[in-house]
Amino acid sequence: MNQILLVGRLTDDPEILTTENHSRTIINLAVPRSYKNQDGIYETDFIRCVLWNHLAKRIKEYCQKGDLIGIKGRLQVRNYTGENDEKKYISEVMVESLSFLCSNK
Repeated sequence: MNQILLVGRLTDDPEILTTENHSRTIINLAVPRSYKNQDGIYETDFIRCVLWNHLAKRIKEYCQKGDLIGIKGRLQVRNYTGENDEKKYISEVMVESLSFLCSNK
């Protein structure tokens, strides 16, 4: 089973890319860890998330930087060939559903 649930804050205002057939936005979600590091600080993970079509339009319309959202999705890992024919990997969450939890306004 490949399922991810995340709650975090948007690091930037959502930007949407629209083509003839699809709309897409890529967001970064700041998700705090539930434990402190050795220095007594809660660290934060920044997770790349991809939203398509109606979800991309909804997040662009209703959310802005700092808003708290919940997402449900699946992890996807893709790769490409970078400089010097070095293989690069990108992990991202493909968002399947979205919950607006708290506005930053």
